[in-house]
Amino acid sequence: MKAYQKSVNAHKGFLAENFFEKEVSRRDFLRKGSIFLIGIGLGKRLFNLFNGDKKLTMDKGSLREAMFYKRLDKDVVQCEVCFRGCVLKQEQRSFCRNKVNIDGKLYSLVHSRPSAVHIDPIEKEPAYHMFPGTEILCFGTAGCNFRCKFCHNWHLSQKSIEEMDYIYELTPEQGVDIAISKKIPTLSFTYNEPTSFYEYVYDMAKIAKEKGLNILFHSNGSMSPKPLKELLKFTDAVTIDLKGFTNEFYENTSSAKLEPCMKTLEIIKEENKWLEIVNLLIPGLNDNHDDIKRMCLWIKEHLGDDVPLHFSRFFPNYKLTNIPATSIKDLEKAHRIAKDAGLQYVTIGNVPGHELNSTFCPNCQKRIIHRVHFQVLKNNVKNGKCKFCGYSIPGIW
Repeated sequence: MKAYQKSVNAHKGFLAENFFEKEVSRRDFLRKGSIFLIGIGLGKRLFNLFNGDKKLTMDKGSLREAMFYKRLDKDVVQCEVCFRGCVLKQEQRSFCRNKVNIDGKLYSLVHSRPSAVHIDPIEKEPAYHMFPGTEILCFGTAGCNFRCKFCHNWHLSQKSIEEMDYIYELTPEQGVDIAISKKIPTLSFTYNEPTSFYEYVYDMAKIAKEKGLNILFHSNGSMSPKPLKELLKFTDAVTIDLKGFTNEFYENTSSAKLEPCMKTLEIIKEENKWLEIVNLLIPGLNDNHDDIKRMCLWIKEHLGDDVPLHFSRFFPNYKLTNIPATSIKDLEKAHRIAKDAGLQYVTIGNVPGHELNSTFCPNCQKRIIHRVHFQVLKNNVKNGKCKFCGYSIPGIW
């Protein structure tokens, strides 16, 4: 326990922007980050933390006890928030790095300690059928319960909180207050896997719904059914990464499993929450045409033909820098497979300016939401219907 305390108490407070494209120096972070923080009224507190006016500690009295776990024999606990079911002895960490067993109780290390807080367009999630053109206030932490070799947010997801350069306290109440003060209608939990900071998501979502805000989260779909259903009580929409459609792909590239994601997708639909799906198409790994067809037919049969499917372009990153970017031709072929399978709303992402980044009415075929990357140029969905032919377009409008 002493070694654990020594390692975590050595770090001071942080609030980081989502600098995912490149590493930034401490000076650059403070310069850029403080501009963002001052804009939300927290800049002074950040500098106080760096100047030593306040220190962050992580003894169990300052941590949030986990919501879903059970005690086993001799102070051993088992986490039940995701399919892994980590069994942890005293001082052991969960696979996601964010849970620890202290004296026979399971605690979250990242509750109220975000590593990324940022204002994004809702299209960035992507969520194309939810309040197009609006802003979302996004939260992320360190850690993830997957080990995706292609993760573009690996600076956050593949690190523990001790490995982060900055630590900052932001309570759920404060997070909600920022959204209200900035008149941002929706909170989103993203950047890294929300399952790995479940209690923070849950506490903030519950408060946000009481204040009339909307809740969206972007997930790998690995949450266990019970915690998922509990969180969905305070959720409006979910974007799920369906990373591929073979167990081999999940195991080899993410150290994970396909089946939990499929179950999660079904539960979200059963609970009547708005759902959108992202498939990052990686050359040579999950772009087999037969697998794509099977995936699309499964979506149609089990989830419905009106669930939006976004094929996203892969770029070399993290541990897959030896693989080329997805060709536009392959993305367009995947789009055709999905449409031929009967899916109504299929788009291509990470290709700014491509026509298929927009949404088209399945009835009259006219463009109803004109997008260029994350920017909405024209929205022709009026009161949930196509402006041109009156066809009902599913979503949250």
